[in-house]
Amino acid sequence: MKRGTIFLIVFLAVIGLIVAAGAAIMHDGMSARANPSKLEGFVARHLWHLSVPSSARATPNPVPATPENLREAMLHFADHCAVCHGNDGSGDGVFGRGLYPKPPDVRQAATQNRTDGELFWIVENGVRFTGMPAFAGHGPKEDSWKLVNFIRHLPHLTAEERIEMGRYNPKSLADREEDKKEDEFLNGKPAPKKTEAPHTHP
Repeated sequence: MKRGTIFLIVFLAVIGLIVAAGAAIMHDGMSARANPSKLEGFVARHLWHLSVPSSARATPNPVPATPENLREAMLHFADHCAVCHGNDGSGDGVFGRGLYPKPPDVRQAATQNRTDGELFWIVENGVRFTGMPAFAGHGPKEDSWKLVNFIRHLPHLTAEERIEMGRYNPKSLADREEDKKEDEFLNGKPAPKKTEAPHTHP
């Protein structure tokens, strides 16, 4: 494709995105609770496709999807990704519900039909104008390739895996204390009794 043609496509796409964004703002204001219009989604997807280098899309995954690698990626996903994407990849995480645009359901064809190299590029570089951060430099690249394998596994996630992931989701101190008491109870150790303040009479 000629450089001039690419420039024209990008220019028209940007204009379309501006028009779609303007229409959305007129309709929904600046609320992150809104959903992107079909036009906005269409333009964003095509701009995104043009932004990923073809060499990245063609890169094969060098990390095998062994049970050990999948489990490691599953726990990594639970700790780092599920707050937005949900443990099941549906995009219904605690933070994901409040993002604009919402995280995609990565179990669906729009994500699953991407190449391994493209998914890796997304994990490493993030996506501008969304809540998806870039994770390059936050750990070995091998971890991102393992996540790609786990994304492929998400449509087949079992109930047992979801329960295990729940144990690795980020938690508040109160939640951790509650989990500790529950574990002690399940393991036959009584949870410590609450100590009541001494009763005094005036």
